Amino acid sequence: MSLISRLLQRRLELPPPATRDVVVERDLRVPMDDGVDLLADRWAPKTGGDGLPTALIRTPYGRSGLFGNLLARPLAERGYQVLIQSVRGGFGSGGVMDPLRQERADGLATLGWLVKQPWCGDAIVLFGLSYLGYVQWAVADQMPPQVKAMIPYVSESALTLEFLRADGLALETPFGWGVLVGTQQRRAAVLRQPAQTRKTARALWTLPLDRADVAAFGERSQYCQDVIAHDAGSPVWEGIDHSGRVAGVSVPVSSIGGWYDVFLPGQLRDFQVLQRAGRPARLTVGPWTHVDFSGVPYTEALEFGLAHARGEQPPPRPPVRLYVLGEEAWRDFESWPPAGYRPERFHLQPGGGLAASPPVDSEPDRYRYDPADPTPAAGGARLVKDRGRVDNTALEARPDVLTYTTEVLESDVEVIGEIGAEIWFRSSLPYADVFVRLCDVDPAGRSWNICDGLTSLTGADETRSVTVRLWPTAYRFKKGHRIRVQVSSGAFPHYARNHGTGEPRPTATTLLAAGQTVFHDPAHPSAIVLPIR
Repeated sequence: MSLISRLLQRRLELPPPATRDVVVERDLRVPMDDGVDLLADRWAPKTGGDGLPTALIRTPYGRSGLFGNLLARPLAERGYQVLIQSVRGGFGSGGVMDPLRQERADGLATLGWLVKQPWCGDAIVLFGLSYLGYVQWAVADQMPPQVKAMIPYVSESALTLEFLRADGLALETPFGWGVLVGTQQRRAAVLRQPAQTRKTARALWTLPLDRADVAAFGERSQYCQDVIAHDAGSPVWEGIDHSGRVAGVSVPVSSIGGWYDVFLPGQLRDFQVLQRAGRPARLTVGPWTHVDFSGVPYTEALEFGLAHARGEQPPPRPPVRLYVLGEEAWRDFESWPPAGYRPERFHLQPGGGLAASPPVDSEPDRYRYDPADPTPAAGGARLVKDRGRVDNTALEARPDVLTYTTEVLESDVEVIGEIGAEIWFRSSLPYADVFVRLCDVDPAGRSWNICDGLTSLTGADETRSVTVRLWPTAYRFKKGHRIRVQVSSGAFPHYARNHGTGEPRPTATTLLAAGQTVFHDPAHPSAIVLPIR
């Protein structure tokens, strides 16, 4: 295992380990309150492991092989012992997995068991990414005093709910995750993953959509069915939102996110709640997508987590550290959003222009949106191969995508904070979507996506101002570049396509094309709003 250790050290840019001689105690049985046992593995140095700070990692993705080595080994070699546990119904743990709903009770029971173990010591640090971060928030307001810090990475306290907005279903991510959970314990699942990914992508075209889970992996998935049928306000999701617990967290939190991460808005919200409540917290946001592999969480586990576990203060730094895209540099701030950035409106102009000045009298722009040939997703906050920053040239060549672009910038323009758009819009149908994307056009004319968002409308056949909330960002548009805004009616399959009929999404089979109109005149001043300093 020395080779794995050295490869991880190099890939994660970690300091040399205290030891490479690590032992794993497999299949510890952790009793839950209802009598079900969950399995866990304990990683520790071969000598001197008892009493070290314990990093607790609870995961639905398995404990052994590459995953166990990646999560546990770097920490077990550098001052921790690690308990990595499979959540209910996964990889040998008892019970049936009911995603998201069981993690509070099981997490509290696990902590209660852990503090009684003779090897545990008096310090625990919660650690993990995505779902492994969500399970931290599930117990965050009721932890034993042995817990000294939390390190959630690309995660947030409400998880699935951001995708299930009533005014915009981000279909691809929760459906794809449901398929992953439904197939990952099948024989040779890892080897079959590329084929399964292609099959899942095809399944999202299924009509009616309530058959997509069977098309993807041959079974009905209650989680996938709920994603398709129930928005975030439905009683079906009761109990999975732990955002109300965030203000009650008493331990220091180091939250790590990415500008193209699927959970970024919720993660920033959680950090703001901690700051307003006066809790000790810091935030790091890098140039990453959800699945980018970075050593920053491990560095935080060593510098931030171990310090608090030992009753010490970590190396000082401002509360907020952001990677400013475009500038390609790290910057420190005191809060999110940072002070000193004021909202400025860039108005859509006739002829595809974008400018700070209000628009003049002009005819609106029109395009046709056809859900049978939906405007495709290209890059952005997604889990699939086509994610993050991509060249938007092909997307912008489509007739169902409008673009509005500034003149060449004479100086740098820095945008950091929450991004929104107000688009005056009308459809020929009562049901339609408005998708807005912010892009950077480089001197070669290539358009690179920065952030985007979508709003679904009812009553779209009446002229109205549509508010679209885009992903937050930190971006510097360089001198010689141009700022561009795209307007369209979809980004499939990132967002579910709008059928135009208003039929219930699970059973709808009819697809209607729509004529869409975007206005930009003094009475209808469509604009994107950018926080600029």
